[in-house]
Amino acid sequence: MKICVMRIWHLGAVTSACLASLGHTVVGLDENEENINRLNNGQSPIFEPNLDELIKHGIDAGHLSFSADALLAVHEAEVLWVAFDTPVDESDIADIDYVLTRVKSALRSLPASSLIIVSSQLPVGTIAILELFAQENYPNKFFIFASIPENLRLGKALDIFLNPDRLIVGIRSAAAKIPLQNLLSTITKKIEWMSTESAEMTKHAINAFLATSVTFANEVAAICELVGADAKEVERGLKTESRIGPKAYLSPGGPFAGGTLARDIVFLGGIAKINKLPTPLLSSVLLSNDAHKNWVKRKLLENFTNLKGKTVAIWGLTYKVGTDTLRRSLSVDLCDWLLEKGAIIHVVDPVVKVLPAKWKSKIKKFDSPMDSLSKANVLVVGTEWPQFRDVLKINIPQYSIGFVVIDANRFLKDYLDTNLVKYIAVGSPKKLDINIE
Repeated sequence: MKICVMRIWHLGAVTSACLASLGHTVVGLDENEENINRLNNGQSPIFEPNLDELIKHGIDAGHLSFSADALLAVHEAEVLWVAFDTPVDESDIADIDYVLTRVKSALRSLPASSLIIVSSQLPVGTIAILELFAQENYPNKFFIFASIPENLRLGKALDIFLNPDRLIVGIRSAAAKIPLQNLLSTITKKIEWMSTESAEMTKHAINAFLATSVTFANEVAAICELVGADAKEVERGLKTESRIGPKAYLSPGGPFAGGTLARDIVFLGGIAKINKLPTPLLSSVLLSNDAHKNWVKRKLLENFTNLKGKTVAIWGLTYKVGTDTLRRSLSVDLCDWLLEKGAIIHVVDPVVKVLPAKWKSKIKKFDSPMDSLSKANVLVVGTEWPQFRDVLKINIPQYSIGFVVIDANRFLKDYLDTNLVKYIAVGSPKKLDINIE
């Protein structure tokens, strides 16, 4: 099929490259010409393992191209795949109008009877808004709208797109199934068909559930720290409960970061507020998560009354493994805070080549994780790159007396001699003075 993928950042780049690899003729549309030039040279705008190679393969095979010309990109398209990474501000409020304006504009040049798939993270009801706009402005084009919520994860996006557990597909009528089945059969036959609003709501519900699970696990872990319980053992107890199960999102560790989960919590909160519906559980999720973002800072202050002049090594700067994105990174926030406290900061990250300009000459970047530990008082694990474990497998770190390791998710626990360091993880028990007679 001839497909135009609209907006080429992470979601759009992955969608374009994967659809082209399945033999479809794909044009990626983006208004940034510099981005388009890079893409046509096989360079993705964001790091994702093997994405550059898949883009180059699609271009070389003649299945994939990129354009900043909306008319050229959409005028022969059978499918318009809306793949904006919906922008959010620092309060997790999404700029919906930014996306809607550009999609509405594209409909002008889109052929009649085209299929419009919306995968961008947008609030429930967005498809209805677009359908109404199309009916009022292009009544003879008979567009078919569908919701296929994105389910990608940074670092694993290609495999998840091409080998999904299932696809959630929201449609308005049974007739819409035919063109969608022709398209989606090249990806999977495991499709959960439902109404448009149900599909949009399912995405909100999944992310809200995951966000709630993370905050629940970390609140339990915080109490574990106080009473001498080990949160990992409690996790095992929870997951062996038949009503919960082994895949439950209940591991104690860092807070959720980035905008993906928070964006859906805000979407649902906005709907509830407009309709004067109290949602005390969902309303508390971001408050709990934001409080947990200070966990590393609390542990540093518990172990070092004064951080001025202390050397802190931070392994990993990116928002998460498998990306080079620094926006919303907790490690970046921690570095800013440590600078305010007067600490000396050593950082290591395998994909970040240049540090933010605001840190110029204030923070020292190392290529070697082991070198970053020189004269350090504490190691903080920020991003769990597997390279860090590999380094520890072949090196025995030389620790200073009283060396502290703060490792929220116990990523390095099995690779360190915890008898030689003070090892701290989320939900790890404090030693209590309890006499049992």
